[in-house]
Amino acid sequence: MTKRWKQRPPGSTWGDWGEDDELGRVNLITAEKVLQGVREVEHGITFSLSLPLDYPGGSALNQRRYPPVLRPTEDLRHNQDVFYNVVASKEIDPQLIDVWSDDVVTLWLQYSTQWDALAHQGAEFDADGDGVAEPVYYNGYRPGTDIVGPREDVKGDGSGSLSHAAHLGLEHMAAHGVQGRGVLVDIAHHLGTGFQPVNLKTLQDIMAADNVVVEPGDMLLLHTGFATQILAWEKNPDPVAIHRTAAYLDAGDPALLDWIADSGISGLIADNYAVEGVGVNAARDQGPHTLLPIHHLCLFKLGVPLGELWYLNDLAAWLREHGRSRFLLTAPPLNLPGTQGSPLTPVATV
Repeated sequence: MTKRWKQRPPGSTWGDWGEDDELGRVNLITAEKVLQGVREVEHGITFSLSLPLDYPGGSALNQRRYPPVLRPTEDLRHNQDVFYNVVASKEIDPQLIDVWSDDVVTLWLQYSTQWDALAHQGAEFDADGDGVAEPVYYNGYRPGTDIVGPREDVKGDGSGSLSHAAHLGLEHMAAHGVQGRGVLVDIAHHLGTGFQPVNLKTLQDIMAADNVVVEPGDMLLLHTGFATQILAWEKNPDPVAIHRTAAYLDAGDPALLDWIADSGISGLIADNYAVEGVGVNAARDQGPHTLLPIHHLCLFKLGVPLGELWYLNDLAAWLREHGRSRFLLTAPPLNLPGTQGSPLTPVATV
């Protein structure tokens, strides 16, 4: 029993790796699981699984997230936004031959290819066992105490930060390395890119057809074709079609949720927007419920990080050509402490 909670959600992994655990099922990516991934490498071919971080373009996909903004840094006299294409002989010393550029980025961390941290979504749950539900995150970490903000100088280091996950931030995954065996299910090959839910039966039929086997500790990747369409729109996505493109996991299928829990996967990743359909199950629910059942299950209960908007087209094509579904996956987030999400450039090696 941990200090932060007296009871845990049914079916959750809270406390399974200790009362202070912040990795969840990433703990299942053990040294042996890394070796299993390495054993899948036969050709030394690598695939980058990241969209350019300025895609999808605009804010049609999520009005809270915007493309990255680049600008020059300040110069040596603290003039803002000017240190770019600086000819040193003219601006610093006539004897210097150097030309310099330096820049800074304002980056929405979940705009493009990303990991969701376990701090990204919690729930109201009676962790104290007093009959009253309170807001909590995975393993009983608390808003205001462990995930803090918005508040001035929240880190107390003068950096100007207004929010900070003192626990459950993605720096723990970064330190782990997140390298192990990936397994890809090519949904797009079997279903096309029409907007449709994928329940457990459909998922298992596809896996059986392609001889895909998922074992505990594997990172599961779902190719739907969504990211391929994102690229085709060239940063000018159709504001309607972007919400009605490609397959998604049917979070309204209880059997699928049970399978995710029972599978022992260490990460759940898709090339679409949110792995599941956003809000598509709302009409089915009665009483208090979650908007995103798979997010709730994975981030809040199981400690399974979610990968979204990964680019899987080229990897999926190569695997199909060679009759394979497994590979070495290397996918650490940015080692930026206290974040709810992180861009990354995952690499698959076959």
